[in-house]
Amino acid sequence: MPTLESTLQAIESYGLMVLFLLAIVEGPIVTVIAAYIASLGHLNIVSVYAVVVTSDLIGDSLCYGLGRMGNKLRIMHWGARMGVTKIRLVKLKQQFQVSGGKILLIGKLTHAAGFPILVAAGVSRMSYTSFLWFNLLGTLPKSFFFLLVGYTLGYAYKDIDVYISRASFAVLIAAAGAGLLYGVHKWKTKD
Repeated sequence: MPTLESTLQAIESYGLMVLFLLAIVEGPIVTVIAAYIASLGHLNIVSVYAVVVTSDLIGDSLCYGLGRMGNKLRIMHWGARMGVTKIRLVKLKQQFQVSGGKILLIGKLTHAAGFPILVAAGVSRMSYTSFLWFNLLGTLPKSFFFLLVGYTLGYAYKDIDVYISRASFAVLIAAAGAGLLYGVHKWKTKD
């Protein structure tokens, strides 16, 4: 995790380019720190918002590209270890065709489930235009939220990072539990 001191030093030396690169890798806490730095007068808050939104979309696009470009043999080889079958890939593609926007927005809001959902969108061959549009719809309010948190409470960035991690973990556990309950329900209704 970047520290306030190292981030401030890098931004003072290299400007928004550093923010751009850091936010591609880890958006929420970098946004909080950058907004706090803006509250101290070292950055323009509008520029910070534009950069973190752009970086987030690029990072999401890289995950999408990973799924889209991963050849089927690799997906089947590595995916088989996690229960991915050809039938499940077909169902995944159908789910993204029917409700890909909802799935992406849920992934955006849960944060912890974001990476596999973004990769799954690429694997399912979801239209990149739709992918980008729904990610933009999710990124704008999410980035704005972290911008407000950083601008008003950024002095507590270390605590905020802990809360982000805990909340992401809790949402991931809740999503896994819901998925498990759904699977058990489907299994019981088959009999």
